[in-house]
Amino acid sequence: MRKKSQLREVVEYWLARGVLASLAFGPRRFAFALASVYTRALDAAIPRLRGVALRNLTMALPDLDERDRNCIVDGVFRSIARLLVTFARFPRMDRSNVKDWIRYEGYEHFEEALRRGRGVLFATAHLGNWELSAFAHALLSQPMYVIARPLDNGRIERMVLRYRTLSGNTIIDKREFARPILKALAENRAVGILVDQNASLEQGAFVNFFGVPACAFTSFAKIAARSGAAVIPGFALWSESESRYVLRFDAPVQITGDEHADTARIQSHLEQVIRAYPDQWLWIHRRWRTRPPGAAPSLY
Repeated sequence: MRKKSQLREVVEYWLARGVLASLAFGPRRFAFALASVYTRALDAAIPRLRGVALRNLTMALPDLDERDRNCIVDGVFRSIARLLVTFARFPRMDRSNVKDWIRYEGYEHFEEALRRGRGVLFATAHLGNWELSAFAHALLSQPMYVIARPLDNGRIERMVLRYRTLSGNTIIDKREFARPILKALAENRAVGILVDQNASLEQGAFVNFFGVPACAFTSFAKIAARSGAAVIPGFALWSESESRYVLRFDAPVQITGDEHADTARIQSHLEQVIRAYPDQWLWIHRRWRTRPPGAAPSLY
């Protein structure tokens, strides 16, 4: 990947800081509206994002018409806007007010997993508000470990890292994650990993995802089998009726030691949740970028 110029990094950094500063204060409704202006501008400025999303939706949900697909994509940008507002307000969130933003559902699954004493692997995704889910869990329950890939812009990465760790969480570099994850699980700690990203042929295996072969990382299933940790699907999903998120912990996914079957089972569960909340998943991600050998080289 070509390194960004220093000038570009500086411009991007101050733009990001300005966006967060503009959303950090004032009435929540106004902040959501302003963030929606930003995400609509993003949609207009980078049309390939909507193009990728529409292509994904055409493959994954072929029964939808063009209008329905565009409505889902509009919802995706609104979901990103809500995420921006909550992220901007992390410095002002604490145990006294975080419940204004989120509540638990299925917390008993996490408690039972802790009683087993083998640690917890949260299988999460770019669905709803993945940033708030980890941040709030540290405030409402206990700090956890989060796996993340460093951003390309070093200045923005340092700012984002500071926000993410304000509630006590520890960020583990995605490029060097196996040993620290196993150590955390051995200490009966919780680790959150995004499992919805495209994997390369060398790192993943193809599983059925919305009826289309998708290359998914098998490392998650390998670590789960090796550690004996409970695998709990967890997602912070927006509730329109409550005007806040619901941090939903589902029942643990069975891990058998068959890395392909276990990966497919995790991805199948994720698909079920996305189908229920399609406008909260990041369809703009090129999820099906890696193709099976002999298939068309690119879907995008």
